[in-house]
Amino acid sequence: MTPSHDHPADHPRIPPPGIGVLLINLGTPDAPEAGAVRRYLAEFLSDPRVVEIPRIAWLPILHGIILRTRPKKSAEAYTQVWTNEGSPLAAIARRQAKALQKRLGARVAVDFAMRYGNPGIGSALERMIAQGCTRILAAPLYPQYCAATTATANDALFAELARMRVQPASRILPPYYDDPLYIEALRASLERQLGKLDFTPDKLLLSFHGMPQRTLELGDPYHCHCRKSARLVGEALGWPVDVAFQSRFGRARWFEPATDKTLEGYPQQGVTKLAIAAPGFSVDCLETLEELGIRGRASFMRAGGAKFALLDCLNDSSEGMTMLQSLVARELEGWLPPT
Repeated sequence: MTPSHDHPADHPRIPPPGIGVLLINLGTPDAPEAGAVRRYLAEFLSDPRVVEIPRIAWLPILHGIILRTRPKKSAEAYTQVWTNEGSPLAAIARRQAKALQKRLGARVAVDFAMRYGNPGIGSALERMIAQGCTRILAAPLYPQYCAATTATANDALFAELARMRVQPASRILPPYYDDPLYIEALRASLERQLGKLDFTPDKLLLSFHGMPQRTLELGDPYHCHCRKSARLVGEALGWPVDVAFQSRFGRARWFEPATDKTLEGYPQQGVTKLAIAAPGFSVDCLETLEELGIRGRASFMRAGGAKFALLDCLNDSSEGMTMLQSLVARELEGWLPPT
């Protein structure tokens, strides 16, 4: 007699097994208000992957000084770029997930999460598992590997999995800083945007998020990844590009040249028409829209600049989504049947 595989009548409903893709980005406060920013910064700056200072020395500084002074200033910056859909990063990340879902179809469940803030990685995993995802590809959207971004996203993912009795099979999208798909997407996107400008830039500046110099000395490949990405993009465009590093924080020595100093110094070198892009950011956010697009523009123009253009990140553009679809499809090989 053939054994029955039917469940008892009172057995909890089990959804059919499925495949999920979880897009992971850095994070954002829930509102452009000091309280929300304080909660976000407390989580972000408490991560030992982000601030590699002994806890006994760092936490009194964080809670005694930084979280008392910085939230109000940061909230004012967020206010300048906040949208009707919320923070730019969250709004665009949501659109990315919807666009990728449409491209991949019903055979894959696509969701997005933030390493810090909402929606969190844990809640996203719970949603996906409730939908029946038994295999999940986590995709930290950081082209260049950095312990403070890629590794901490993986840490959070694994910590959530560690709490589960029944874990989904999991894969991680690797860094794609020199992947031809990424370089081509940047080339096409930047070329399209440069072609729409009403001026010809004297320079194209590629600004990456900065990190302390000691991270390179400790073995983090991020600086090298940024430099290689920039070189490949410049070669693909046929443009000479400059590289700088933004968002310095604290007194430690950070990667150089610094973006703010570079912008202030350009006009004295005869560079008065500038285009700037941030290829290390998958989504436009406070660091691109406010730090570069507002403060960076102002400092460049005050120093004698005449024309300034901030170019969009890949976001949910056709170039960016074609790249993301191809990267994800490659990592799903063996899980999905050929189409």
